[in-house]
Formats: sequence, C-alpha cells, structure tokens
Amino acid sequence: PPYEVLPAEVSMEEMPRSTTVTLEEPPRPPPPRDHLVWSLFTTLYGNFCCLGLLAFVFSVKSRDRKVLGDYSGALSYGSTAKCLNITALVINIVIVIIVIIIVALVTAGVFRYPPPPYVENPFFGPT
Repeated sequence: PPYEVLPAEVSMEEMPRSTTVTLEEPPRPPPPRDHLVWSLFTTLYGNFCCLGLLAFVFSVKSRDRKVLGDYSGALSYGSTAKCLNITALVINIVIVIIVIIIVALVTAGVFRYPPPPYVENPFFGPT
C-alpha cells in the first residue's frame, strides 16, 4: 500500500512501537496415497506370482515414509504399489475370463472325447 506522510505535528515518540505481521502458510498438499487396503485385498484374493505381496510390501513402506514426513519417498513407494496392484488385477481378470470360457466350452460339449473307431465284429457283422 502507498505510504502516507505523517503530519508535522505528530512525532515518532508518540506512535506505538509494536508491529504485527501476519503470515499465511501456503496450503499443504494432501499426503500421498499408500494403497494399503487395495494391496491387502490383492494379496488375499489375487496373489498371482506374488504381485499382491509385493504391492503390500511397497504400501507398508509408503506408509512408513509418510509417517516420517518423507513425502517424495512415500509417493514413489505408493506409485509402485499402485502399478503392482493394477498388474495383478489385470492378470486376475484375464485368468477369470479364460476359466469362464473353458467352462462354457466344456459344458457346451465342444471338448468331447473322439468317438470310438469303427471296428467290424467278425461274429455279428458291423457294429
């Protein structure tokens, strides 16, 4: 703001000596996500090639880093856990689709045993 010139009749000795400064802290970014619950469910229900277990380990490391205040480390571990969870989820969905297709084909009778070969019986003629 522009400064105003003090009138000549006011001296500096009469002015109060305290100064108040207000500081506004910038808003803190939200802490990074650790995806711990997602990793737990991936570990329990879709642990293909131990991807769920690895995701759970990285989620715990991310939570530890977040508690210590290392947000960049927590972000790195959290994003690794997220990638592992997504990979395990995609692989599990593909496996479920393949199993459903195989079960549907078996019930439809596509995979049948071949018919027995035609054998001519010498006593009774062709069978």
